[in-house]
Amino acid sequence: AVIYLIFNAGYVATSGETLMRQDLCAEAIRLGQVLVELLPIDVISAEARGLLALMLLHDSRRNTRTNEADELVLLEDQDRSKWDQDEIRAGLAMLHSALNLRHPGPYQVQAAISALHAEADDPAHTDWPQIVALYETLRAMSPSPVIDVNHAVAVAMAKGPLVGLQLLDRLWDNLRDYYPFHAVRADLLRRNGEREAAAEAYQQAIELCPNALERAYLQRRLDELLNLAR
Repeated sequence: AVIYLIFNAGYVATSGETLMRQDLCAEAIRLGQVLVELLPIDVISAEARGLLALMLLHDSRRNTRTNEADELVLLEDQDRSKWDQDEIRAGLAMLHSALNLRHPGPYQVQAAISALHAEADDPAHTDWPQIVALYETLRAMSPSPVIDVNHAVAVAMAKGPLVGLQLLDRLWDNLRDYYPFHAVRADLLRRNGEREAAAEAYQQAIELCPNALERAYLQRRLDELLNLAR
């Protein structure tokens, strides 16, 4: 869990002018590799392998998460030809070795979700129904409002933005101060054609977001909406 916290602190910097701290991501992956090497083949080893697979698959996208202007690029808009294929292969192999131990856990499920993104040739060919099923498994293993948000996104991609919004509405009381909740809600409202509500949600996300690059991305989306309304 500590290793994953280190990785996440590097993968999305909690504040400042940069999106990532690659030194933290690299150190977390190194520690994950050491952990896998040291642990005996047992229940804990399966989750350690799942965690390492998850970090490798996430890290494979690092060079496409910003563009030449140092602007945030979301997963669906990233150039997949520039993803690190060596890391993807290593992550998939590590995931398979974890699953073969037959001791499933939350890190392995998250890695399986990342694997489906890595294996899709483009966003349109992502297996969203399978991702929804994996998030439902993850919710049963490790209940969390944050996981509920990701589940709502997957459902929206599989069944349409309105269905995703209905799920998000149930989370308002627990996540009103969580900026990704408002960012996701804004995007789904935009996709559903509700421009005014989307603009309000983008503004809420901007006010709560501590990272400058993410704030700038949200502001661009808000500006696009406002320009369309003129």
